[in-house]
Amino acid sequence: MVLLKDIVPAAQNNIESKFIVLEKGSTTLEGKNRICLTLVADETAAVHLQLWGDECDAFDSGDIIRLTKGIFSYQHGNLILRAGKRGKLEKTGEFVMSYVEVPNMSEIHWIPDPSNSKNYIQDYVISPHSRIFPPIL
Repeated sequence: MVLLKDIVPAAQNNIESKFIVLEKGSTTLEGKNRICLTLVADETAAVHLQLWGDECDAFDSGDIIRLTKGIFSYQHGNLILRAGKRGKLEKTGEFVMSYVEVPNMSEIHWIPDPSNSKNYIQDYVISPHSRIFPPIL
């Protein structure tokens, strides 16, 4: 299991993690596909998770989800976690999970690693919290 604070951008289907859905955004259409952006978190960090098609209806706030073979990559200029074509999301519980909302891994600017261009490293924090799902003050 990978903690959300330890994920980095990559085009590989290899992230296995467990997190809770904090908030769901509205569903939009991209071509024929429905897309829903959500805010998820574990005990170490938060991240934006993209749901596709039937996944938009399958999960709600408070659901605990297990992701296998996930991808953390840029989608339309935004860094998001998603299952992709080979990955899988499954509900494993509800409401009982410790979590934090900062840092948000989708709100970090990443740059190629100078010693290995296939890897990325954190450059700076764009925002300490989600700009898409701002905290209620």
